[in-house]
Amino acid sequence: MFTYLNPSVREKLIDQGQLFRINELGESLDIDAPLNRGELTINLLGPIPLPLSISDEQCHVDWYAAVRGTELDEVEELAEKLRLHDGQNLFANLAKPMAVNSVLIIGNALESKNPLVRVHSNCLTGDVFGSLRCECGPQLNAAIQAMNEEETGGVIIYMAGHEGRGIGLWAKAATYLLQDSGENTYQANQSLGLPADSRDFSDAAALLLHFIGNRPMRLLTNNPKKVDDLTKAGLTELTVQKHIAGVTPWNRKYLYAKKAWGHHIHEDDLDQSQDK
Repeated sequence: MFTYLNPSVREKLIDQGQLFRINELGESLDIDAPLNRGELTINLLGPIPLPLSISDEQCHVDWYAAVRGTELDEVEELAEKLRLHDGQNLFANLAKPMAVNSVLIIGNALESKNPLVRVHSNCLTGDVFGSLRCECGPQLNAAIQAMNEEETGGVIIYMAGHEGRGIGLWAKAATYLLQDSGENTYQANQSLGLPADSRDFSDAAALLLHFIGNRPMRLLTNNPKKVDDLTKAGLTELTVQKHIAGVTPWNRKYLYAKKAWGHHIHEDDLDQSQDK
């Protein structure tokens, strides 16, 4: 994906307050200041009005695109070198893989005393293709719908670099083949020599601290690792709200594996009568 912005457009967006930078605590930084080695910073673009249609209902959202400052600076430096050497035909080199995360602000979440929050790991097969092998698509839709229906609104942090619990789409495709041979989702990761779950939630924590702060919020999740990681990153006012959606015969074995791994999923949540 192209990550480059023409310098004149970049300055215009900064002047308009639509391009800005935060640190790991959610605090605003000077976007033009040099980055310190090892420091987590995130650049954001927005808000961008984004009307959505979920379950035949319209939902009006403010969208922010978010990317780590170090990754963006690398691309901007390469663009400058190409421009100086008249390498416009080489701008395809800027189409490098990079995790561009998203923040969706729904309703009055920023003013709410206890908004709903969902930190959602991207899943191309579930979120886009509508795969029934997981519950990712229904979970995302159910979260947006719940936030749209509540007066408190809500915030979705969509983590673009989390495919396959952090192993990427190519490796995830291989794990599906291993699962079809009898392994569960965690065993398949480990058979490839990869962690069962390598996701990093530090970016999500920084974004929540910036937009909501460390105040009460209800986190839609069944994953204790996600709760622990966000809490350690400074979000100490989380209340966990179970988030079951999209149980089908195709993904029940997958959900049982999650349950065995420690996810807060009850036997009744996987009852066949809940299939939709």
